[in-house]
Amino acid sequence: MTCDAKGNLRYRTSVTTAAIVLMAGSYLTMSGTTAKTEPRESGAETGKDESWITTLSSESPAASQSVGKRYNETIVAKQYLGADVGDADKSNAKPEEGKKTPKKAKPTESAFRSDPQYTHAYDSEEQADIYGGKTAVEPPRPLLEIGREQYTSGIYDESSTVLGKLNPLLPGLAVYGDWRTAIAYNRNNGKDIAQVATRLNLDVDFKLTATERIHAFFTPFQDGNAKFTRFEFGGRDGDQKFNGEFDFTPQILYFEGDAGSIYSGMTGQHASFDLPFTVGLFPLFLQNGIWANDAILGGAVTLPARNSAALGLSNFDITFFAGFDNIDNASFVNANGKVDNNNANLFGVTAFADAFNGYVEAGYGFLQGTGVQDGVEQHFLTAAYTRRYANTISNSTRLFANFGEDGRGNGDGVALISENSLITPLPSTLLPYANFFVGVGNPEPLVDGNNAGILKNVGINFETDALTGYPKLDDTASNTFGGALGVQYLFNLDQQIVFEVATVQPFENDNIGPKGAQYGFGARYQIPLTRSWLFRADATYQIQEGAEDNFGVRTELRSKF
Repeated sequence: MTCDAKGNLRYRTSVTTAAIVLMAGSYLTMSGTTAKTEPRESGAETGKDESWITTLSSESPAASQSVGKRYNETIVAKQYLGADVGDADKSNAKPEEGKKTPKKAKPTESAFRSDPQYTHAYDSEEQADIYGGKTAVEPPRPLLEIGREQYTSGIYDESSTVLGKLNPLLPGLAVYGDWRTAIAYNRNNGKDIAQVATRLNLDVDFKLTATERIHAFFTPFQDGNAKFTRFEFGGRDGDQKFNGEFDFTPQILYFEGDAGSIYSGMTGQHASFDLPFTVGLFPLFLQNGIWANDAILGGAVTLPARNSAALGLSNFDITFFAGFDNIDNASFVNANGKVDNNNANLFGVTAFADAFNGYVEAGYGFLQGTGVQDGVEQHFLTAAYTRRYANTISNSTRLFANFGEDGRGNGDGVALISENSLITPLPSTLLPYANFFVGVGNPEPLVDGNNAGILKNVGINFETDALTGYPKLDDTASNTFGGALGVQYLFNLDQQIVFEVATVQPFENDNIGPKGAQYGFGARYQIPLTRSWLFRADATYQIQEGAEDNFGVRTELRSKF
């Protein structure tokens, strides 16, 4: 017991002694440390860099008068210390002998910014309403919804995992679309008709999972893309009777999904890739519908959201597509002059990338005739570049080219389109625009189910209404040049008005484009009546050299559901 007591006493004595020595050493070290502020020398010129150097040092004050960055310095901008910037060189000056050290002046600047300044009395409720004074906007709901609804909040029932825990079922059936009815009086290429016409666009969407669905599209009140249910009540060419056009076959029917999600569900492992794909009669819509706007029977697969450090690309997509039926192209024509869309194959690739400070689109397509169209082989190329310049002009420049054997000897053509809009002080509502084009040969879209030309988006004078036969300027760009100048105003983003003048100038008569110059004057007005009903009115007058002038006046009601 005596030995243990002595050992414990010795141990406690040694620990206590070590603690005292450590505390004493720390005190002596800190008592010899001074905190100073010194002006820092700028690398270019002393006094230009108005910063302070805070240093921990054990040197005497006399030995610490040298300036310059040393080990363990922290450089702090002087304005964040509340110092008087104007007296930077006097802050560390050594006091003269016989004079007392002047009392340090209070800082004239704060480390914090001043409080907000309000031009009128502060209203706390008004500030709270910025976030809390919002009301829900109920959009039009689909005509029919069964199962899980779109754009609604939970709580939801537990999902089935029959396709795997990582790809749960979210079944939901929705039927939605729009119904358009218009009254028009048009003179279009010699035909003078006043009529009321209607069309119904019906989408049927059956959602299976978050990424897989089956989609169908019907247009039951029309036959093809040119004949609509109508009553021609006037005009020298109106037949004064009701014309019912009905077709209940689906215009679109496809399956869409993501191979990565399907793989995750089947294996129970998270996929390291996304691979969206589609098969069936699916819509191919490229370059805002200019290069491709058609429903083709085939498939497509996309490599999405990729990047390449080697190429300097932060984001790009590549899509491969193929079609084996329902290929609408002007190169495939029957003996009666109508497009033959049952005897062609289509293969292509398209890509987009964020590059060169803008947005780049490119594509290649190959059309191959089959059956009675055997021997027709057409190649199609496109490229586009979109960007904003000097925060003044937004521009999209698009190039389209086609070459090969079209069976008629005129399958070669190229078109250049420049789309421009001026960025005004009201950039969201006031949009002046100027679009120009030039075409050589016979430029064509890759596919277009509406039999429209390559100039369909140049301006409102180049658009028809896909309902009443509303007239348009020649949109083939075949050996022509021209453009459209217009202005669009959106008021408070609650209505639209557009005025436009346009022209097409042929420089060679090839029996494809216009025989003479064309000039168009157009206007459009749209306003929503409710959240589901829209009113629209259009008017155009088109002067055609060597032919009778065209004109059109129409009003339309459109219901979305």
